[in-house]
Amino acid sequence: MSAALREGEDFIGNAVVFACHDGAGDFLFSKRSVNSRDEHGTWDPGGGRIELGDTVEETLRKEIAEEYCTEVLDVEFLGYRDVHREHAGNLTHWITLDFKVLVDRAKVKNGEPHKLDDVRWFKLDALPSPMHSQWPTFYTLYKDKLSACLGS
Repeated sequence: MSAALREGEDFIGNAVVFACHDGAGDFLFSKRSVNSRDEHGTWDPGGGRIELGDTVEETLRKEIAEEYCTEVLDVEFLGYRDVHREHAGNLTHWITLDFKVLVDRAKVKNGEPHKLDDVRWFKLDALPSPMHSQWPTFYTLYKDKLSACLGS
């Protein structure tokens, strides 16, 4: 009997990553618990794997509803990234489709308390620490597009 193939390790994984905002300059981040797949205790904007049979848009809407208990009001595709890193001693490779997503701040809550220790709003110039290892690349690539929703 052969071992199951591992997404991101035995084949390239595909995921959506989303930076949710309220349209007034605040962005939503969640703190990963010890029950998250990796990077426990770090803050990240959110994301999830694209499952067989789901479209990218279905995945985006489903993940935001699951993690943050709210619906997508508006979405902007930011771009894609090849994410190469190490997990549990193994090299991994993911392709992420990155989005900026407007959500209703009043409806947001922690929909996955078993995976997320906390969910909070932050200004981009006052983020918590430590951040997820992929945040600096995400922010560097999309800073101008993220800042465009600040109304300035």
